[in-house]
Amino acid sequence: MLLVYLELIFMIIMWSFSFVVVDIAVEFISPLSFALYRFVIASFTFLIIDLYLKIRKNKGTIDNNESKKSLKFLKNDWILMILASITGISFFFLAQYTAIQIIGPSLPALFVCLLAPVIITILALVFFNEKLTVLKIIGFLIATVGGFLLITGGDLANLSPESPSFIGYLFALITPLLWAIYSIATKKIIQKKSNIKTLKYIAYLGTIELFVFVLLNNELSNFMINLFNGIVLLSALYTGIGCYILGYYIWQNSQLKLKSSKAASFLYIEPFITLLFSFLLKRGETILLWNIIGGIIVLIAVLIINYK
Repeated sequence: MLLVYLELIFMIIMWSFSFVVVDIAVEFISPLSFALYRFVIASFTFLIIDLYLKIRKNKGTIDNNESKKSLKFLKNDWILMILASITGISFFFLAQYTAIQIIGPSLPALFVCLLAPVIITILALVFFNEKLTVLKIIGFLIATVGGFLLITGGDLANLSPESPSFIGYLFALITPLLWAIYSIATKKIIQKKSNIKTLKYIAYLGTIELFVFVLLNNELSNFMINLFNGIVLLSALYTGIGCYILGYYIWQNSQLKLKSSKAASFLYIEPFITLLFSFLLKRGETILLWNIIGGIIVLIAVLIINYK
């Protein structure tokens, strides 16, 4: 169980830094085109992995029972994977990257990490009959207070429709619901199917969806022009291989081994680390005292939620 927690911490650090990486990348390429670039890299990597495994299988160096595990996906599995690709890839990253372009890396991280665990917990109660203890409820309430301070810096006017960044806030608010739906959909699949195969097919589906969106939005030329841009390429490699293949694998594995509410509670740490990375790399964001206090409150809440 300790290994699962360590993996989650590693994943959170990777995902936290990705918000800053994307903020840098969208200075050169549109959010939609970068999302496609990321998943072209991820899909191509899966093809290489498949080729490697096929060679090993032919040489008899791979366990036949393991290689045959969960090969058949039923109709309901494909429906869930299409739902997951829409909510966890195409729509999700279109919304998130647009929000990052408008309001910077930290606030989108704050929104998805504050609200997604609450929504995931509610959905888990419905679909997996998970139970909440009084201590966990208190933990979520404390984390919500801390997250509010992180987001607003103590000033509610930052969330006002009159704010010039309101559209960015709107896109950011869509992401936690999409992420929660994705998490529940994939958890239902990987209870009986292979985690890595599920990730692979979702990546393929998401890449196709993003390609269609790029065509419909007349952004193919923008995508092609930046295909060999060094900064965009490195950003796509980091987010495609590190954050998706490795990060999503860890996330789905944690969903399988832990209660949804407990795994989701780790997301509360992410915005605090993103804020720190953003400050260290001088991304033009101001860290206020209330932001720091909110981050400390969030960290305390995570400990309460995971206390046995």
